[in-house]
Amino acid sequence: MSPRNKIAAAAIIIIRNKKKREEKRSVWVRKWVLQREEKGLFTNLLKELQKEDDKSYKNFLRMSHEDYECLLKKVEPLVKRKDTHLRRAISASERLTLTLRFLATGDSYHSLSYLFRIPVTTIARIIPEVCGVIFKVMKADYLQTPTSEEEWYAIAKDFEEIWNFPNCIGALDGKHVVMKAPKNSGSLYFNYKGTFSIVLMALVDAKYKFFYVDAGCNGRISDGGVYANCSLSAAMENNTLNIPNPRPLPNESEPAPFVMVADDAFAMQSYLLKPFPYKNQPGFNRVFNYRLSRARRVVENAFGLISAKFRVLRKPIELPPEKVKSIVLAICALHNFLLSKPSSANLYAPLGTFDSEIAGSHIHGSWRNEGHPDATLYSLKTTYMNKNHTKTAKNIREQFQNYFVSQHGEIPWQYKNI
Repeated sequence: MSPRNKIAAAAIIIIRNKKKREEKRSVWVRKWVLQREEKGLFTNLLKELQKEDDKSYKNFLRMSHEDYECLLKKVEPLVKRKDTHLRRAISASERLTLTLRFLATGDSYHSLSYLFRIPVTTIARIIPEVCGVIFKVMKADYLQTPTSEEEWYAIAKDFEEIWNFPNCIGALDGKHVVMKAPKNSGSLYFNYKGTFSIVLMALVDAKYKFFYVDAGCNGRISDGGVYANCSLSAAMENNTLNIPNPRPLPNESEPAPFVMVADDAFAMQSYLLKPFPYKNQPGFNRVFNYRLSRARRVVENAFGLISAKFRVLRKPIELPPEKVKSIVLAICALHNFLLSKPSSANLYAPLGTFDSEIAGSHIHGSWRNEGHPDATLYSLKTTYMNKNHTKTAKNIREQFQNYFVSQHGEIPWQYKNI
């Protein structure tokens, strides 16, 4: 090709590329998006529900209008954007409503785009940002790990009065949050179930609230290693949380430490009790396992409720790990927020939501009607390989075991439930 022809060919390519750029810019904002303020879901349906159908409004956002306004007041300063001379900014109310609807349903960004008349690319920025803000502004008031002896005593008192397990300072568990395989991640997030996930580790009090959460650990890591690598493990080992010194169990004289309760996915420690493994255990061991599982029920119920209410958790989340982490932490904060006062709790978790007992008979909570959380939030893998518990840890478990079958520590119905 002659130099003249090369120049001509290059000129043609430049012209074509220019035309393509002009074609792409021919529509800055689609007409149906521009009608968001007049015809958008937020403008019409939600306001109608607020006035005419309070029950549907609460179902739509998983909270009352009062709670919504309280939440909006907290997040608005950090999510509000200024209008420009070209167009009005998407309001803080619309951003929060969009995010809450995504968490409640797990609808795709494209579906939400048509409902809210907001472009997909804009939604992709808004939702992770608002989730991050929700966690940031709520964690200090609604998701704070205790740091004083008085706070730990209060948690232990609730476990003793509600679940008959003295000196208990929390129920510990973890779940794999399933997501779409991250790009170029190889097997880093590939878990034992054959899916991709990050892990949510949580400590729950006697009233189903999270008071410690850690999210983001890749699903490939061994499930025992998840706890070993989280900040709670280091804090407990180094005693930086001001856990009270051991005190006697009720009507006993020998001091017993304050402990967390967990299942077989964890290694037993002097501050962490787990059940006796395998079936066909002696009667006293089965009593201990029943009493421990009874106290552990709070964390199972907490995970079950967030899975039932925030259905984004019920299918693989098609976002990168850091954004999945923001979503999970926001949900934990919202869960605590909605349990924080009676009016909100009665809506979010009405009577019968959680598991209960009547005359010692176990009654399943209504959240189980939505399906077990393990269908979407996988439990940590149970392992019986770690048998090398310290002698101290074994002695502490035996101390609680003896107490639960003593005159002062037994409960009347425990023997028919083992």
